[in-house]
Amino acid sequence: MAKRIRALDNWERLVRAILQREHLLSSAATGTGTAPASLGGKAADIDRILQAANEIEDEDPNVTRILCESAYIMAHAMDPNSKGRGVMQFKTALMSVIKTKPKEGVSHDKEHDIQYLWNFYSRYKRHKRVSEMEYEQQEWIESGTFSTNNIREMEVRVSQMKNAYVILRTLLDVLEFLVGDSNDRLRRQILEEVKRIKKSDDVLGELFPYNIVPLDVPSWTNAVGFFSEVRAAVAAIGYTPDIPRLPSSFEAPEMRKLDIFDFLQFIFGFQVDNVRNQRENVILTIANAQAQINLPSGTDPKIEDAAVTEVFCKVLDNYMKWCAHLGLRIAWKSTNELNKTRKIILISLYLLIWGEASNVRFLPECICYIFHNMAEELEAVINLQEAVPATSCKCEDGSVSYLKSIISPIYDTLKEVCDNYFTFVLLICYSSFCNVE
Repeated sequence: MAKRIRALDNWERLVRAILQREHLLSSAATGTGTAPASLGGKAADIDRILQAANEIEDEDPNVTRILCESAYIMAHAMDPNSKGRGVMQFKTALMSVIKTKPKEGVSHDKEHDIQYLWNFYSRYKRHKRVSEMEYEQQEWIESGTFSTNNIREMEVRVSQMKNAYVILRTLLDVLEFLVGDSNDRLRRQILEEVKRIKKSDDVLGELFPYNIVPLDVPSWTNAVGFFSEVRAAVAAIGYTPDIPRLPSSFEAPEMRKLDIFDFLQFIFGFQVDNVRNQRENVILTIANAQAQINLPSGTDPKIEDAAVTEVFCKVLDNYMKWCAHLGLRIAWKSTNELNKTRKIILISLYLLIWGEASNVRFLPECICYIFHNMAEELEAVINLQEAVPATSCKCEDGSVSYLKSIISPIYDTLKEVCDNYFTFVLLICYSSFCNVE
């Protein structure tokens, strides 16, 4: 009996000291995270749900209860036996929070919770005037009047929209999780709303990841995007008539125009995030070079050839020296014969090769060798009417991937050499087997 009382006392101390409701939800609200890392990728989703539950608790505690229950179900599904570090404590804490929340009506079930959460979603959306703010933002965009005052005003509106959208998206994610594979009318209505709100996120542009300048979606509160040299650089990387057209099967971006990075991605199969990073890198580098010459003016600013040539010579300087050292002809006939677009394409290709090269990027001669051969392949494709994938980057499954076809085999070879380095170095001279050529 004494052991049982002592065990109960210890359990109560554990719940009071570590697993209190205030600690759980305040941690989620401050972004420090409450879900154990052992839950994997779901930990971030669970934290987001708990943060939303904390923010709307005063408006409707019953919705907070539904969100916490959904978070508990997700955590339990990821680790039903609570073997992960901190999972048992987290689930116990979450259950203690759920027990403190009121339950609407005499009884409740899953269908009742789904309907209740959907009704709250609709009320919350009307209360936050999301549709009205979207309409006001669109009117401001179409007016074309950009000044410091109205940009600051729009920043406030966008901040309000972002907060509202985060809550709405979380509510929709929970609704989508709760309805599962059912095929009733409410589920179809929820899925249609999921598609619509995701499209609104893209129009908003503020929830889309970017480094300095949002290029994949429009952002009307980012001042850098309005600089004349940046707008000129964005126009400079655009698709031109002398570039082969992409096949009709290529999925064109919805929120921006096609550019040379889409062309290079289709040919060589570069990864999406690498393309996004280098697109922004090239734009800002060219814009910086133009700003050092002069700031373009007018409603349709242009990048000068001198700015592009300066970047071209800096980026490809090592490659041209490599060719001279080995007595090779560079991949193009003459720098003077290259037009502005062709120079930007070669700059972009080199940076895309480097950006996805993993540890191979620390072998500059190897990067030059890869660029030399891919630039020659590119030269053959540019002379066609319609772009085709590069033969060197085709995989056995029919896909196109620079990483799998070019980098991975080189990386595996380097790894094998490094693993056996001490054995090799005792047998033969370093220079005879470590020549990347």
